[in-house]
Amino acid sequence: MKGSLLNDALILESWRENAAPWIDIVRAGGIASRQQVTDDAIVEAVCGLSPRDVLDIGCGEGWLARALDARGIRVVGVDAVPELIEAARGASAGDFRTLAYEEITAESFGLAFDAAVCNFSLLGGSVVDDLLRAVPSLLNEGGALVVQTLHPVTACGERPYRDGWRAGSWRGFGPQFSNPPPWYFRTLARWLQLLRDCGFGHVTLREPLDPISNLPISAIFIARRSPLD
Repeated sequence: MKGSLLNDALILESWRENAAPWIDIVRAGGIASRQQVTDDAIVEAVCGLSPRDVLDIGCGEGWLARALDARGIRVVGVDAVPELIEAARGASAGDFRTLAYEEITAESFGLAFDAAVCNFSLLGGSVVDDLLRAVPSLLNEGGALVVQTLHPVTACGERPYRDGWRAGSWRGFGPQFSNPPPWYFRTLARWLQLLRDCGFGHVTLREPLDPISNLPISAIFIARRSPLD
């Protein structure tokens, strides 16, 4: 547990250090996989639920919130990095709040949501487990959680296919990025079991493909609350 808490803290430290270059690269459309596949994939997954309101957890500089708002969906965006929240507020009149994952509870908002979304924002270990356990209480009856993450099979590479901490990398992002954050690798089976353990009785999986390699570039989990929650 101590090691997980340390790595979770290192993730936050790295994102605070790299907030400015992240804002620049996202707004310049400088991440090819996002432009080609994953941005549209997450917007399609969320809009397919026809939500009236969405909680964007780990909203970053707010691009997804803006995309959903343009489609008539009310969005509350939260992130633990103040610089990213400031950028989100500067680009939109939406509701953006600086909140660490540990601070996200039903009492944080005073309302429930039709959907929550985590788009490449679940990098940690125990802090992610705790967050996912809290999410069902944030959702309306029939609400859903949408998670997009690196596809475990593709992201695993030549390393053993088992849960555990891995060293981070900014490879391909440019020299302006430094101090890459560690991240916690979960197998597909672990993701599915974790979501079910956290109160989501029905989980479906989408696997968007890289247009060049035809390998899965990400995994999108659409998890619905259990009826008895």
